[in-house]
Amino acid sequence: MTTVLKDKGERQLEFNPDRLISFIEKGLENLTVPASSKDAYIKKVLRLITKRETIEAKDIRKILIQSALVLTNDIKDDEGYVTQEALLNINWNRFARYVLQQELYKRASKNRSYDSAVKYGDFYGLVKTLTEKKHYTPDLLANYSREELIQAGQAIVPERDELLDFAGLYSIKERYLVKDFDKSIYELPQERFMIAALHLMMPETENRIEKVIELYWAVSNLYITLATPTLTNAGRFTGGLSSCFVLTSADSLRSIYDDNTDIATFSKNGAGIGIYIGKLRATGSSIRGFKNASSGTIGWIKQLDNTAVSVDQLGQRKGAIAIYQDMWHKDILGFMDLRLNTGDKSKRAYNVFTGLCIPDEFMRQVNKRGDWYLFDPHEIREVMGFSLEDFYDKKKLGDKETPNPTDHAWTYHYYLCVDNNELSKQRIPAIELSKKFMQNQLETGIPYMFYRDTANRDNTQDHVGMIYCSNLCSEISQNQSPSEVQQEVINWETGEVIIHKSIGDLVTCNLSSLVVNNVVRDGVLERVIMIQMRALDNVISLLKVPVPQAQYTNVKYRAVGAGEQGIAALLAAEKIMWDSEEAVEYISKLEEEIMMYTIKASALLGKEKGSYPVYEGSQWNTGEWFEVRNLETEEWLEVKELAMTYMRNAYLRAIAPTGSTSVIAGSTPGIDPIFDVVYFERKKDYQLPIVVPNLNPQTWFYYKPTMKMEYDGEKELAHLWAIRHGEVRQTFVDQAISHNFYLPQGIKAKNFLRLHMENWERGVKTSYYTRSWDKKQEDTCLACSS
Repeated sequence: MTTVLKDKGERQLEFNPDRLISFIEKGLENLTVPASSKDAYIKKVLRLITKRETIEAKDIRKILIQSALVLTNDIKDDEGYVTQEALLNINWNRFARYVLQQELYKRASKNRSYDSAVKYGDFYGLVKTLTEKKHYTPDLLANYSREELIQAGQAIVPERDELLDFAGLYSIKERYLVKDFDKSIYELPQERFMIAALHLMMPETENRIEKVIELYWAVSNLYITLATPTLTNAGRFTGGLSSCFVLTSADSLRSIYDDNTDIATFSKNGAGIGIYIGKLRATGSSIRGFKNASSGTIGWIKQLDNTAVSVDQLGQRKGAIAIYQDMWHKDILGFMDLRLNTGDKSKRAYNVFTGLCIPDEFMRQVNKRGDWYLFDPHEIREVMGFSLEDFYDKKKLGDKETPNPTDHAWTYHYYLCVDNNELSKQRIPAIELSKKFMQNQLETGIPYMFYRDTANRDNTQDHVGMIYCSNLCSEISQNQSPSEVQQEVINWETGEVIIHKSIGDLVTCNLSSLVVNNVVRDGVLERVIMIQMRALDNVISLLKVPVPQAQYTNVKYRAVGAGEQGIAALLAAEKIMWDSEEAVEYISKLEEEIMMYTIKASALLGKEKGSYPVYEGSQWNTGEWFEVRNLETEEWLEVKELAMTYMRNAYLRAIAPTGSTSVIAGSTPGIDPIFDVVYFERKKDYQLPIVVPNLNPQTWFYYKPTMKMEYDGEKELAHLWAIRHGEVRQTFVDQAISHNFYLPQGIKAKNFLRLHMENWERGVKTSYYTRSWDKKQEDTCLACSS
């Protein structure tokens, strides 16, 4: 006879098989699974439990969940075919969710003293309790009345927990729910969504609680996802709402160390970091006139590497820093090798990510098999009297065209440097540099690519600045400039030191993503975008970070990154093959519609609340952004007229990777193709099954991973379909698009290079990780079966 131990062994009960079977039957009431797998499942869990003399209740739950998850990817029959009957096994994923869900209800009700049968308890009491425990910010109780919080609690819909699958619920439990210091469960998923809505709508002055409930509706129905820092930290006593920040280092000791301090501050609050170091002098450069005194940039990078390890968000989120360097910088060879497992370990940095800032002329020289020259930016400033990194080409240079200082400023000044014999320089075949970064990408997945001329040509705020690099996830493209201390003055009467600092543009990334497969399915695109843009704009108003230049830039531009996820799921639902011209055309129309509603939403917010401070003279204000795209339909002309009069936000759209939040939304990550219809992510307790949305015999046919595609009859060029998608999408994304390169192992160099060339030529501003698969993965791919 098996004895069940509860409450840490304080209570002992005889195991009751009938009670467990009733629990299983209840969990499967609204789910359809094959009868054979149901019978086998019940026999298995009973056998695993009854073979023990004693068993803890938590171990029974683990057996129920693990045994269900094992069945999730059993979607083939005995002959290896995916069948309608076998596909029903994916519903075991939902059953596992049910088991975990009941456990959360039980634990929360016990800690908050209410009956678990009602699922959710007193919401106002929760806010008050967690504020007293210093988990929630006191701003919630200060800004909302008791009646308003009760009204918010009454708007919670517990049944929306059913929209989550196991991986989604598990992720919310582990990463997002507010727990007590001893990890006790207090908050439940719908309460996390409502708390986030309450926090993000605090700046509103009219009909605020209605706007709270409207945002809760959008988030809880999985129409939008909030960025991880926003959903994690909304309503909390500590932590920031912004996803990441992008800094620009000036070439001075003080600037370098000040930036490191700021990076540590951002990392402490859970944000990712991007930093541009192209202005820093190279190895062998002079310092105060002493030649060969500089040890270059690698030593400073190693300092940042240590910061990434040392400063995280109370262990919740590791520090994450992406460092960007110019392709013409003399330290670029060592920079590209930072993550290699071979070579001099003193010149390696394994905890930072690298990105290359690539001008048009480099890509042209790669194509021509021409030479490339590396310089020291400090020496250029000293000898030439200008900073090469401060220029960009406003127009693409034609094949037989001579660069001029107006249209092709970067290329023109680059060749002034090449032709000046007073400058020291290093000549390398451009193709050799491209081979080096491609080899490193295949070995380490990085560096990222940032096409600086392309990004600056499409900069809606080019009247007040320029863009040097992207961010940690390669989707941000906003004005940047360094901040520098100008003077420090001692106040002898007070004993204070007063620091005078010039404030540069320190980029803040405020992100959210549309779940396009859900939004399009339910026909709520415009409504959801209006909600999304208001919420994102309020993140700007709520930003609290002890770095003044970030606060200043945030208000100056009021930049947001409204993104999207689930394009693979949407195409499958629409019965459109990813690798088709039909998909390219569909995406082009969808992105145009999304951008039109996004601009309209920002313009209406600008009319309601005022435009951002540097709006005048922007491409929104002049209408240039619309004119270069020939947007002349009646609907577009109405939006153009609005945008030329008001705009709340300087930057609007940025497509983030959404790896974490797509798990919650039951969607597919970002704008990438799927890896497989079912795959597993290893976590500390379970192998989490990730199942594509709405998987059935019809959508299974349209869910197609890159490893089963080809382009122009060449399998190694299959990723060109994603680049084609990116080309039409980029037209209607004012910032950048985070997209991975998916390649087969052993790809020919010429094919890999072609993918890079096509990405640049088609006007896509960035690329993110390089991912590869081997033949073994292709053979076992569930979406690849007969």
